Amino acid sequence: MPRRSVLTEAQRLLLLALPENEADLVRYWTLTPDDLRVIVSRRRAHNRLRAGDMWVEGSRRYRAVEHQLIPKQIFSAMREAGPLPIAVADTAAAWLAERKALLTRRIAEIEAKASTDTLEDVRIAEGRLRISPLRAITPDEAEDALAPLYARLPAIRITDLLADVDRWTGLAGCFTHLTTGRAHDDPRAILTAVLADATNLGHARMAEACGLVTRRQLGWLSVWHLREDSYGAALARLVEAQHRLPLAALFGDGTASSSDGQHFPLDRRAQATGAVNPHKGSEPAISFYTHVSDRYAPFHSTVISAGASEAAHVLDGLLHHGADLAIERHHTDGGGVSDHVFALCHLLGFRFAPRIPNIGNRRLHLFGDMKPGSTVAPLMAQPIDERLISEHWDDVIRLATSIRTGVTSASLMLERLGSYPRANGLALALREMGRVERTLFTLDWIELPEERRRATRELNKGEAQNALKRAIFFHRTGRIRDHGLQAQGHRASALNLVASAIVLWSTTYLGAAMRHLERQGRSVAPDLLQHLSPLGWQHINLTGDYLWTDAGIPEGKLRPLRQAITITDNP
Repeated sequence: MPRRSVLTEAQRLLLLALPENEADLVRYWTLTPDDLRVIVSRRRAHNRLRAGDMWVEGSRRYRAVEHQLIPKQIFSAMREAGPLPIAVADTAAAWLAERKALLTRRIAEIEAKASTDTLEDVRIAEGRLRISPLRAITPDEAEDALAPLYARLPAIRITDLLADVDRWTGLAGCFTHLTTGRAHDDPRAILTAVLADATNLGHARMAEACGLVTRRQLGWLSVWHLREDSYGAALARLVEAQHRLPLAALFGDGTASSSDGQHFPLDRRAQATGAVNPHKGSEPAISFYTHVSDRYAPFHSTVISAGASEAAHVLDGLLHHGADLAIERHHTDGGGVSDHVFALCHLLGFRFAPRIPNIGNRRLHLFGDMKPGSTVAPLMAQPIDERLISEHWDDVIRLATSIRTGVTSASLMLERLGSYPRANGLALALREMGRVERTLFTLDWIELPEERRRATRELNKGEAQNALKRAIFFHRTGRIRDHGLQAQGHRASALNLVASAIVLWSTTYLGAAMRHLERQGRSVAPDLLQHLSPLGWQHINLTGDYLWTDAGIPEGKLRPLRQAITITDNP
């Protein structure tokens, strides 16, 4: 009679990851035939769920992809009624003809320049692509020229800064009561609750530090007034206010953005809810994935697992930020790069321009009937599968339309399509389209130095934004104690909101300082003003008490600028 093993849950989970061959299972534990049949059956079901061959009714993660898109009947009616809300031709033949003509022209132009070695800072030789590192973007004289502007910024508490921004924009009025829809009677109480999350101080210690509200009142405000939609409305108001300022136009034209993830380690009590990313550290953590405009305004943030792919979340921030922005091009670092993102950004009308790590080692793709020149031919891999794109064209544009209209989210679909161990036709067709777009982008990257400089410039803004947020989120050594995703999301939203308030306040006062210097005949050269940044916090007191003071500033007036300090040598 076979000996029956008592399996722990950990052993059963391990068995699910083992090969399906029953002999391999027996090598680890002596099991009855019934045990083996149950375990193998569960593993097969698990694999079929991951592959999309099976689905679970009512499940968000394992729901059928077909059920997450616009129904075919409604989609057909939308096509007949008028143009679809996506930036692509209606037929596969038209799209293929247009991209093939463009790719043919671009590959010929790159071949001509590569064969004569006229590409700037780029060499293609012996089958290898080499791109020289960028030179410094900020000129040496910019720091000295801009120092007088920073020196004029008034010294201020973070509480007074938030009070100024609330006076300009009505920020606190966005946090209405969940059931009554009324704004709170005391804006300072709302802003204190926001600040408790943004600084990671928590309700108990914030109540002690501010002397305005109790811990219980902060908890009540958090439950009834601080929500995802109220945070979104408040952030949109600040972003739009900052973008309207004249000085902000010098930072960028408002049509570009970047996104990046920032890791925050979890407190010991919350570590079970996190994941370890070996590239970012050895501790469980979560990541705040943030989108920043080219005018330094952080306009979207979401919480993702430290081990999750950032690429899946690139489009959510571009489509669902709520602010009145006209983003046309978007930059990411290597974590946001995938062929699926290239394809969907193209379909939805965005220019995806990431900084691809080791771009010289990434193979390019042409159509089967295209013959590249001898110089660029070694850079090419297998040709684009036109048949696959044509066969699944309707599914691809239905997917893009579903994302554009909000029927489904880009992050959910990209996670589903990217997690299938055996890619289905839709995922493969989307990958082929992404390869076309990535190849076109890479050719631009090779030929145009400004393309490389622009990506670096925008990504540097995101890195500087991360440094500001690290300075704000400093209590408890920057470790997150919250277990629930909703509470962690409040931390991310509050941090984003306070960072946006600092950007708005600093942009306003830098503009006032610039006008002050102009009246004194000491204006800064326009080509140096583009290197100005509203992300500094040396003039802001982020620590200590969190008291609210009435500065008595008249409506429509600003605080006095700081006086210049003149240092003279003793005779």
